[in-house]
Amino acid sequence: MVVDDEREIADLVELYLKNEGYDIYKFYRGADALICAAERPLDLAVLDVMLPDMSGYEICRAIREKRTHPILMLTAKGEEIDKITGLTLGADDYVTKPFRPLELVARVKAQLRRYTRYNDGQSDRRENTLAVRGLTLNLDSHECTLDERLVSLTPIEFSILRLLAESPGKVIPAEEIFERVWGEKYLNNANNTVMVHIRHLREKLRDSPERPRYIRTVWGVGYKLEK
Repeated sequence: MVVDDEREIADLVELYLKNEGYDIYKFYRGADALICAAERPLDLAVLDVMLPDMSGYEICRAIREKRTHPILMLTAKGEEIDKITGLTLGADDYVTKPFRPLELVARVKAQLRRYTRYNDGQSDRRENTLAVRGLTLNLDSHECTLDERLVSLTPIEFSILRLLAESPGKVIPAEEIFERVWGEKYLNNANNTVMVHIRHLREKLRDSPERPRYIRTVWGVGYKLEK
């Protein structure tokens, strides 16, 4: 789903993505996009932040109430706080206008590859799990349970937690987390991206940053999963 009130941009994004073989639902208004998000089985959404009837943040929040598919925010704003806002509400990535269409296509492909792997568990395979102190990650079904309670994670969140769970007790630098999970070169503002997703994970695991049971911040170094 592509949502942007600037018709030239929406049409351009639609053209490039259709050329890659994707089926596109395109909207210029947020209200129409919300109906589509509620009724259609989407795999990814590209949302403009500034829309005439509502913000892309509102659409992002509504999608995250029921869906875990990737969300990319398109924003003309370059302020770091605007990017953090989108990530805080559940977006997986953001692209700042003006942007190169091929860069957007590459980001869409990267998110969809991760999402496809996340949803491609096969029940006939032998169960492959990581388990740390009541926290279990099923690497085949991409399910996370905490004390036998199912925890709903986005593909990004699952990838981060898996990286930490593969080496419990080892501190993983934020730079390494970003480059291995997002598959991109670490830049200065990438630390905030990692930090926001770590906060989401803590909330879902009901973990406290002050007295962490699972994810501990090692200031100036990175993050680790407690043994």
